[in-house]
Amino acid sequence: MEKYIVSARKYRPATFRSVVGQKALTSTLKNAIASDRLAQAYLFCGPRGVGKTSCARIFAKTINCLNPTADGEACCECENCKAIERGNSMNVVELDAASNNGVDDIRDINDQVQTPPQNGKYRVFIIDEVHMLSTAAFNAFLKTLEEPPSYVIFILATTEKHKVLPTILSRCQTYDFRRITIEDMVEQMQYIGSQEGITTDPKGLDVIARKADGAMRDALSIFDQVAASSHGNITYQSAIDNLNVLDYEYYFRLVDTFRAGDIPASLLIYRDVRAKGFDSLFFLNGLADHVRNLMVAADPRTQDMLETSKDVAEQYSSQAKTLPIQWYYAAMKVINDADVQYRTATNKQFLVELVLIRLGQLLKPATPPFDLVDCEFPLGDITASARPAQQPLTARTTSQSTPQAAPAPQAPLTPPQNPEERQPAAPGPAPASGQRRVIRKAGSGFRLNDDEVSQKVAQYEEQQKQHRESVVVDTFMQAWSQFQLTHTDHQLLTTAMRNSEVRQNAPEEFIALVGHPADVQAFETSKVELMAFLRKNLRNDFITLKVEIDPSRDVIKQLPPHQFLKECIDKNPALARLLHAIEAELA
Repeated sequence: MEKYIVSARKYRPATFRSVVGQKALTSTLKNAIASDRLAQAYLFCGPRGVGKTSCARIFAKTINCLNPTADGEACCECENCKAIERGNSMNVVELDAASNNGVDDIRDINDQVQTPPQNGKYRVFIIDEVHMLSTAAFNAFLKTLEEPPSYVIFILATTEKHKVLPTILSRCQTYDFRRITIEDMVEQMQYIGSQEGITTDPKGLDVIARKADGAMRDALSIFDQVAASSHGNITYQSAIDNLNVLDYEYYFRLVDTFRAGDIPASLLIYRDVRAKGFDSLFFLNGLADHVRNLMVAADPRTQDMLETSKDVAEQYSSQAKTLPIQWYYAAMKVINDADVQYRTATNKQFLVELVLIRLGQLLKPATPPFDLVDCEFPLGDITASARPAQQPLTARTTSQSTPQAAPAPQAPLTPPQNPEERQPAAPGPAPASGQRRVIRKAGSGFRLNDDEVSQKVAQYEEQQKQHRESVVVDTFMQAWSQFQLTHTDHQLLTTAMRNSEVRQNAPEEFIALVGHPADVQAFETSKVELMAFLRKNLRNDFITLKVEIDPSRDVIKQLPPHQFLKECIDKNPALARLLHAIEAELA
């Protein structure tokens, strides 16, 4: 019986052509070999499992191949190629710097450098995880790395380039390996499945590729795991069951409930997720990733940023069309802030449920006065058309001329002491005539009577209303001068305002012409406060102000004292005669 070999080893690339996801980089290496422009040292850096060590071995095999192919690949048939593949070639020396990171290990390398190749043109030294070398080892390696014999090539591989000494980096040609895309990983796993007789489902392979996070080696390890547990039949369901991955269909259903404003349905979905044993933070991060993918899929220009299979990408694009783009911005902020608060939250389940409620109210906001509760995430609408027209609330009064029926007794809005109780408290007496009814929300300090409700609703509607009164230059300049008088602490800005010339370019567009770049900078520094003042005083929220440099304006030159005095002497002969009479000289 043939011994089982894991896919990551069995299908390890043997030629540049078989390297997955690094086409541009391998083409560059092949061109360097074909033109015989080889450097003395290379640095291969990038995430784990993307082919750094494999490419180093392929490079060593190609430059020592006795019969290279016409397209610059190693033949894999000659004695040198087979010896390198077996790992017993004297021309290729590999060192794991993670466990051999001392000065003595590097000195051993320096000694081996003096031995020429036995059968081939080059000796290649591959040092993996080179960032693990000690500082002393790096320093011992510097001289050899800078001036090695002509037959020696060093290939350094690392996942953390920032930990390599700059003196080492400057002596190497650096090649940055990129993360393997999901599409490339799925294609490679489909090929391996066809060779091994394993049935594969693209959706299941997509789950494996996403779990691997850009590492081909990790993807093949997970591929073997799922294939073994599913008896050679990799499906979407078998992949998510074996990898403890939450089905993304939950998130698609959640977003549908957000769009419909069905908060109970979203809470039930979250309950099902918890019942399957998934952590709340894991669920929250998955929801953030899903909303981000929807936002990316909403615009054709950014759809290429979706790291998923074509079938799932089409599903994202279909759902993304059902929501306004503003919804994604608001939802991402709600989820991100909840992620920050999660670590310190006492009741994490309640925090996630509150997030779901807020997401469900973005398009279906609460009605006044409950949308006025002071909270970090406003429950107001994000689009003008999302909220139905509401009649402003008014305080209830008792008319003396028209008798009103006494209001029915109501239970106070206080929660029961026992959480299991669901019966309302006993009804209390109705408020007497002229007495204001009080609304209470337990535990939050939120208490409004009817008059306060009316006042807050009026304030809220006034804040939401945009003002657009007509503005002319004269009224604009009055507000312009008023700002200078009331904001004396903004000395640079007020000076620039006094030195500027204001023109009206359009009914709501004004231009301030200045004569120096420093004035432009003064405006930009405090422009937000200036515009808020102007818009409020002129009752127009659409005013814009542009600051431009006018070359024709006279600019007062700031001269050094020596040069300034010299120009004064040149322009004032009397001053020159005075200085000559007292025998004064310019220092």
